[in-house]
Parts: sequence; structure tokens; C-alpha cells
Amino acid sequence: MRIVFLLLALLLSPVAASAQIPGVTPEPAVEAKSSDADLDELIRIIENDATRAALIERLKRADAEADIPVDAPPDLSIVRQLAEYTRAAAEGTSATLQALGQVFVDLQQGLGGTLDGDLNVLRDAAVGVMLVAAALFGSFLAFRIIVLWAQGVIARRVTGGGWVSRILGAMAAALVDLGSVLLAWAIGNVVALMVGGVGRMGINQSLLLNAFLLIELSKLAARSFLAPRFEALRLVPVGDSNAAYWSFWLGRVISLIGYTFLFVAPLLAANLSVAAASAVQVLVMATAVTIGIVIVLQNKDDVRNWLSGIAERRGHDGTGQLLVVLGQYWHIVAIVYLVTLLVVWFANPEQALPFMLGATVQSVIAILVGVVIVSFISRFVSAGLRLPEDVKQRLPLLETRLQAFVPTVMQVVRWVVIAGVLAAIAQAWALFDFVGWIGSPGGQQAAGSVISAALIILVCIVLHVVVASWVEYRLNTSIGKTPTPREKTLLNLFKNAFTIALVVFGLMLALAQIGVNIAPLLAGAGVIGLAIGFGAQKLVQDIITGIFIQFENVMNEGDVVAVGDKSGVVEKLTIRSVTIRDLNGTVHLIPFSSVDQVSNMVRGFSFHVAELGVAYDSDIGEVKQAMRDAFDLLMQTEHREDIIDDLDMQGVIAFADSAVTVRARIKTLPGKHWAAGRAYSEIVKKIFEERGIEIPYPHVTYVANTSKKRGDAALPPPLQGEGPAKL
Repeated sequence: MRIVFLLLALLLSPVAASAQIPGVTPEPAVEAKSSDADLDELIRIIENDATRAALIERLKRADAEADIPVDAPPDLSIVRQLAEYTRAAAEGTSATLQALGQVFVDLQQGLGGTLDGDLNVLRDAAVGVMLVAAALFGSFLAFRIIVLWAQGVIARRVTGGGWVSRILGAMAAALVDLGSVLLAWAIGNVVALMVGGVGRMGINQSLLLNAFLLIELSKLAARSFLAPRFEALRLVPVGDSNAAYWSFWLGRVISLIGYTFLFVAPLLAANLSVAAASAVQVLVMATAVTIGIVIVLQNKDDVRNWLSGIAERRGHDGTGQLLVVLGQYWHIVAIVYLVTLLVVWFANPEQALPFMLGATVQSVIAILVGVVIVSFISRFVSAGLRLPEDVKQRLPLLETRLQAFVPTVMQVVRWVVIAGVLAAIAQAWALFDFVGWIGSPGGQQAAGSVISAALIILVCIVLHVVVASWVEYRLNTSIGKTPTPREKTLLNLFKNAFTIALVVFGLMLALAQIGVNIAPLLAGAGVIGLAIGFGAQKLVQDIITGIFIQFENVMNEGDVVAVGDKSGVVEKLTIRSVTIRDLNGTVHLIPFSSVDQVSNMVRGFSFHVAELGVAYDSDIGEVKQAMRDAFDLLMQTEHREDIIDDLDMQGVIAFADSAVTVRARIKTLPGKHWAAGRAYSEIVKKIFEERGIEIPYPHVTYVANTSKKRGDAALPPPLQGEGPAKL
């Protein structure tokens, strides 16, 4: 039975194949006769032993060949793919050249057939068409006069208004223009019905009317945007000369191609010959492409200057440099495209031309959408991000931080949009099946990995902004309670540690999402850490000492400390080092491994120690009272808020060579003893002068040599030491 079915399939395959040929429909009688003959032949073969054995052997070989798997894996090597691509290109080039040769043959036959055709039929058809055309275009030209007058009135009324008035005026002018087109088309229909008989219209007149309606509506759209006569109604920002230039050429090209393909070619094909219609189409397409090339060459410099101006306004960034290159070579690309369009139309007007036009329209739409999105992003970035005043009061650095991150994110989004536009263009021209790839498992996996990695990075950025803003809010002295120095130190250390951890873990997770094996990275990090632990002992010592310093809370940011031989204000404190600015403004970075001791001068409270030397003949009681009176005057100044206790008078503490040292202490808030001490010293100096209390200081007296003889032995002048007496 299997052999019989295979035999029937082989015998009936020519009939099935002929049934699949377009335009071929087998007649029932012929099909029945062929089937009877095939059955008789089959019976004759089966009755003969020799032919039957040969048939069985042939069917066995066919069965064995059928068992061979046909879905063998293709050869996907680069050499094989290159060979397949080269063969396809060569076959396509050959087919194109053959099609071009056939076009010229058809053109020659068409021109020759025009001379030998039945011109009487064409003349009879042209008479009716000319009557309809006269009524159609005559009425349209008459209506155009009224339309121009009405549009002038509308333009004068909207002059000086904003964009809303301009748009409304353009819409009103377009409606008036549309009315003239529809009225002329209606008059043409009436005349066509009258020419063709009562209630009847010829096919040629219908072709003309339909062509007129479609073409004039297309030209109306161009006129509505360009408005060559009225600048107040123009929706495109171009000058009067450019608007008139483009309106003129667009109208001529639309009319030339439209009336040829919608009216002239069908008229010639129906009344003269198909070859003549093809010849006219070829001539018109060649003329249209020539006009396009002329337009491109005429506007070569203007477009280049326009693109260069845009690049200069952008500061010659990446996009600006691309625009400069495009301005240099855009005319070559445009001419090659027009010539390719003509060649493709010559070769395969039914398939290649619609594909090329559709791909062009899709590419233009994708580019326009991309330009709109990129322009919006650029305007958003240039305008900047502005936060409300209350938010800026609470978080002063948040706006600056967002203005640093948002442009970067928008730049990434801009490149994503550009990549999407390129993918849409490649999809339109069948260069890369992006939709098919994104629908495949591999494409979905790749897209999912990239999106996941991007989301992880975005979440990390958001977390960094949130944590940094929270730390900033806690450190803001204008809102809530004033943070302590300990809080300032710990919060800044937390922010730095969180940022480092976030960068490391975010990078690891993003790499894992795109398929990078992070296990070797983690192992490498462990090895590097071990190497650092053995080789960088100073660094480890810095970190360990810094950890204990933080635990012991011996200093914080803003404290005045002495670390080693340096002293000053702590400006920055990390886990490894401390940054100190001294009294001269010099910044010192001191690693903790070199710190033997830390002296904090502003922890808890401070003392100003006043040690004053007075003459031996001074009354110590009077000196003490003068110091107390100076303290009382100090408490009447602005420093009274910084002093937290009474004057600690300790009295005489030392007998120097020429002075008696009296000491007193003033207890102040942390770090306030320097200012209070300076003010107290000024007051003490003034009171001592008023009360005649002398502060001794050393004197040196120089006696000049008065001897006039060279031989006289002059004694050296006496050198007086310390003492309160004046010499």
C-alpha cells in the first residue's frame, strides 16, 4: 500500500503543480482524460513482470532517499555565508540588468507602437477628457483668485498674534482652499456626467477627476504648511523665498508624477497600448529624478551652512560633529538615493519600489520621532531642574546633586533613543530583523539582561541620592536640632562607606545580569585583599588605629586638636587619616599610623590661663584685685555668654629673676577660651597702666665708645641684665 500511495503521488504531482501556477486553471474534461490515461499506463506497468520489478526497485530507491533527514543543520561557517551572500548579490545584479534591458525594449516598443496604434480611439477619448479638464481647471483657477483674497484677509487679521492665532488662521485658510478644490471637483463631475450622457460618466473622465482630487489635496497640504504668499499663516519657520521655492517645486513634482501615474498612463494603456503607457512612466520618472537631483545641488550649500550653524550652537559636541559631517556629504547620499530609487523602479516597479517607498516613509517617521524626543530631552536638560524653596531650605545640596545626575541619565536615554531610531531604520530596510530578534528567546534574554542591569544602576543612583540627602538633612543646622560633632563625623563616615559598598555591590550585580561571571572577581578581590594585608602593613595600621580612634571618640570634625607636631582644626576625618588646617591655613594630611597621641583642645570645656609677671615691689593684693576687676569688665562684653564660671584666682605661682608670676583661670565653653583670653588680656593691660602696676621686661643699654685715641684702652660698655629699674 505504501508503494501504491507513492506511485499515485508521483503520477499526480504534475497535475497538482500545474494547479499552483498563477493564471492556469485546468479544464475538467482535460483533467479527467489525463487521469484515465495515467491509470491505463499504471495497469500496463503492473501487468508486465519486468516493468513491475523495475518500478518496485525505483520506488525502493525513492523510499530510501525519502528517509534521509531533510532538516540537516545548515553550514553556518563564515566562508559559506559569504559565498551565499555573494551568489545572491550576483543573481540580483543580473536580474536588475535584465530588467533594465527589458525596460528599454518596452520603451522602444512603446514609442514605436504609438506611431502604429489606433490614434482615432485616443482622439475620441481625448475630446471628452479635454472638455472635463477645461471645466475642472478653469473653475479651479477662478476659485483660486477668491481663495487668495480670503487668505489675505485672514492673514491680516492674525498678523501680530501668537502661535495659537497663527495655527487657527492656517486652519481657516486651509478650509477655504479645501472648499475651492471640492467645488472645482464637483463642477468637473457635473460636466463629466453631461459629456458622457444623461447620468453616465466615462472611465477616462473619472480617472481625471480622481487624479485631480488626490493631487490637489496633496498640494493643499504643502501649501498649508508653507503659505508662500502669507507669512502670518506659515507653520514652518522659513523665509518667503524658501517658502515660494519649495512650494513651487513640490507642486510641480506632485503634479508631474501624480497626473502621469493616476491619469495619463491608465488612459494610454486603455486606449493606445500598455507599452506606450510604460514608456511615458519611464520618461516621467527619469524627469522627476532629474528635477530632484537639480534641487539637491541647488540647496547643497544652504543645507551645509544650516547644519554647521546648528553644530556651532551646540558647541561642536558629538552630535554637532555628526551634523558637520552630514552637511559635507548629504547631497551625495541624496543623489545616490534618488538614482537608486529610479533603478529599483526600472528593475521591479511592482515589488521593489513599494518596499523602498515604504521603508523611506518609515525611516522618515522614525527620524522625526527621534528628533522630537531628543529635542525634548535637550530642552529639559538645558532648562535644568528647579526644586521648591522649602525643599532647598531643608536639602541645600539636593538640587546640585540632581543637576549632576539627571543630565547623565538623560544623556543615556538620548543614546537609547538614537539606538532605537537606528533599529527602526534597519527594520524598515530589512537590514536587521529587530522585531524578530527581540521576539526570539536569545533576544528576550539579552534585552532582559540589559534592562535589569540598567534598573540596578538606576536603583543604586536613587539610593545614593536618598542616603546623601538624608545625611545632609541630619547635618543641616537651620532645621531641627544642631548636630553634634560626633554626629557629623559618624554620618560622613557612614555616607562614604555606604557609597563605596553601593558602588561595589551595584557593579557586581549589574555585571552578573549581563552574563559576566563574578565569582572570579570575588575570588580576585579576596586575593588582592590578602596581598594588601601582607604587603601594606601601614595601610592596615592606619585603618585599625582609625577604628579605635572612632570608637574612643577622641576627636571629631571641627575640633581643635594637636596630632603629633601639628595642631589645628579637624576638617576631614576618615577611617585612615585626619586632615588638619593649622592657624596659617596650611592643610596637613596625617595618617593614623604616625599618630602617637591626640590632644583635643575643645572637649567638654576650656580654660584661659592668665599668668602675669609683676614687679617685686608691686602689691600682690592690688594685683589680684586688678585682675578681678578686669574679669568683671570682661563679663560686661559679648564674651559673657561663653564664660561658664567665676574667675579662678590662684595667686602667686612663681618667683622669676625680675618678676613675680600671678595666675588666674577663666572657664569657658569648648574652644571659646582663645577669644575670651584675648579680650581679658587687653583689659588687664589697660587696668595695670591706670593703676601703675608695672609689668617688668628685660632692658639692654648700649654705651658708645667715646675714646678718640687709637691706643687708649676703652672699656666695654656695661651690659645690664634683667631688672625693673631704668638705666
